[in-house]
Amino acid sequence: MRSSRIAVSAAVLGALTLPLLGATSASATPAQAPAFAPTSRACDRPGPWAVHTQAVTIRSQASAKSTAVGVLYRSHTFTVHKTSGNWHYITDKSTGVKGWVSGSYVYRDAYMCLD
Repeated sequence: MRSSRIAVSAAVLGALTLPLLGATSASATPAQAPAFAPTSRACDRPGPWAVHTQAVTIRSQASAKSTAVGVLYRSHTFTVHKTSGNWHYITDKSTGVKGWVSGSYVYRDAYMCLD
């Protein structure tokens, strides 16, 4: 019984120290990317902007208290021109309205890589 405990302890200790030994030897030489790996994948690019609620108010300034100039619905497409804090200055392509929308309701979709 005691010899099996010693063997298991040695195996666990060896398994724990193996990554440490590999890490020290790997850090001694600079890591290089494989030559065949692409530098940029299509799924790494930022996705399109989307409204993640039924609708969001388009405002004249980047403030919840500013005047409403329109409504951006989920089905509308839009272009983000600039960002200030959590607000985005957009153009609604469906209506042509320009203004500010809160970043709490407008997100950039993300692509997913499955490799």
